[in-house]
Parts: sequence; C-alpha cells; structure tokens
Amino acid sequence: MTPIVHVVDDDPGFRDSLRSLLESDGLAVETYADAADFLARFLPERPACLLLDVRMPGMSGPQLQEELHKRGTRVPLIFITAHGDVAMAVAAVRRGALDFIEKPFGDETLLGLVRRALEIDAEVLRMAEQQKDLSARMSSVSARELEVLGRVVDGKLNKVIAEELGIAVKTVEFHRRRIMAKLQAKTTAELINLVVQDRLTRRNA
Repeated sequence: MTPIVHVVDDDPGFRDSLRSLLESDGLAVETYADAADFLARFLPERPACLLLDVRMPGMSGPQLQEELHKRGTRVPLIFITAHGDVAMAVAAVRRGALDFIEKPFGDETLLGLVRRALEIDAEVLRMAEQQKDLSARMSSVSARELEVLGRVVDGKLNKVIAEELGIAVKTVEFHRRRIMAKLQAKTTAELINLVVQDRLTRRNA
C-alpha cells in the first residue's frame, strides 16, 4: 500500500498548508481536526507516519500518543510544537516519539523528518512480515522435528542426537532434511540463525 502521512492539528489553515507542502513532494496525506477523528479513521496496517500537534482541544497530542500505545498501535510520531511546548515534546520523544519540530520550521526540515519516518515504518513492517512468515514456517515443524532441531541448534552431531532420542542416525538425517526444507534454510548456519531470530522475537513479544 502507498505510505500515507497523517496530519492531526486543530488549525485548518495550518492543516491545509501542510497538505500542500507534503503533496508537492509526492506524498499521500490525510488531515484530521482532532485526535478523535484520527482514531476513528486510522488504519494501522497501512504504512504511515503521524504529524501531531502537541496542544489541541479535547485529547492532546501526548494523550493521543498514550492512547495509541495502550492499543498496541505502532506508527512513527513527529510532534509539531510551539516554543512554549518544547518541554512537552521532548517528554513525548522520551516516551517513544520519533522526533519533534518547532514552529516556524523550514519545509525541507519537515520533509526530511517525514521521509525518515516513512522509511523507518516501511522497515518495521517489512521485518514484521518476515517474522510472520518465519512463525508460519516454524509452526509446520513437528514435535519430533523440534526435538531434533533443538539439538542441532545446540551443536550436537547426528550420532549424539540419535543416541539421545533413541533413533537411527539415518532417521536424524531424514528429520534434518525435512526441517531444512520446511524452514527454507540452505545451510545449518542459516537454520540456526532462523531459530535464534524466532526465539528472540517470541521472548520480546
């Protein structure tokens, strides 16, 4: 899907000027007058970044950031702040926002931040898709194959694995070939790396 820049700001003139600037750089843009409107229309599965005013009627920018966090919604945030709101913006960055930009700002400064945010989001989505694919492949490995796989990752030889599991060496070799095919690994080193990656992802989930 085409990446989109979400702009949440209660000033209609400022929203329009940001839309014109971003669209002039070939970016798709959606604008919102407040946080509630954004939450009602936001599609988290689409590549995006969020330009967010700090102070708004109703839910403020930092409060929207907290709400997205509670929902487990991931989107790169760039706060737009007036001079008096810098401390709030800095606190928001410490809570996970990508950056903040202070009014008035240069067009290229803003566009540079937006491009970086979209690149980061695209990479995160790509990695998430890769992990989803790896998880699907791992789920196809049988219980017996997992026993063999765990011992392969521990660096044990086929003979040792066979002795520990009470099976023939040829059976271990058969299971290893099946595991390699299921996980689409070309070498033992690649197989081990895939397993380590899967374990780290599950641990951090």
